[in-house]
Amino acid sequence: MKFPKTISIVLLFTLVSSALLAQETAKPDPVSIVKNCIEARGGETFLRGITTLYSNMKTEMEGREVNYITKEMLPNKGSFKIVYKGRTVFQNWFDGKTAFETVDGEVKKADLAEFKDKFDRTNIFNELDWIMPELWTLEFAGEEKVGEKDCYKIRAKRKSGLVELLYFDKESKLLMRDDKIEDINKNSFATTLYVGYKKYSGLTFASEMKIGDKDSLQTLTVVELKINSDVSEADFRP
Repeated sequence: MKFPKTISIVLLFTLVSSALLAQETAKPDPVSIVKNCIEARGGETFLRGITTLYSNMKTEMEGREVNYITKEMLPNKGSFKIVYKGRTVFQNWFDGKTAFETVDGEVKKADLAEFKDKFDRTNIFNELDWIMPELWTLEFAGEEKVGEKDCYKIRAKRKSGLVELLYFDKESKLLMRDDKIEDINKNSFATTLYVGYKKYSGLTFASEMKIGDKDSLQTLTVVELKINSDVSEADFRP
């Protein structure tokens, strides 16, 4: 049985459109991808039960081994210090509203613009914020390799305007890479690579991180991680 040429063309376009629609609807849901990551890290209930987090990470600065010590408390409080041979060489504090830092050994008010990403944070773990539509908009951006890992790529846009590209391992469900877009016109990114996930008191956490830009990455290795311990309100004031 033969079809007129015009009917064949219409059928062809119908089939192509149906195939494209099927591809579109088959896209993985970005919120589900992040929720799978949350589950892989210990589960939403467990992560929400962590009200403070202490981390001590060793790294190198100008050829010298130093330690980065970070303390966090719900919803958005944080402190950070750099320790060299037992001596604090830099420190900052953010109590959720105001910030201070050491400058030439003196404590001074810090520029709040440096803490702008903390003001609307509601969780210690970014994944819990990413699934909140009032804070972030998530868009599936395809698939891409990070090293040897096949990853889902998500474009996350914060209501404040910050854009991040997130790469989740399809097998382990964990975050492998996070690119913060600093200048989209110059293709400038601040990159964090997450390596060697381990369990720390039930929390799945990267034992090593590589931070920096595409040309220069600094390696941080976990020395100690404490959950709901050794952090108090006093840690966020000078």
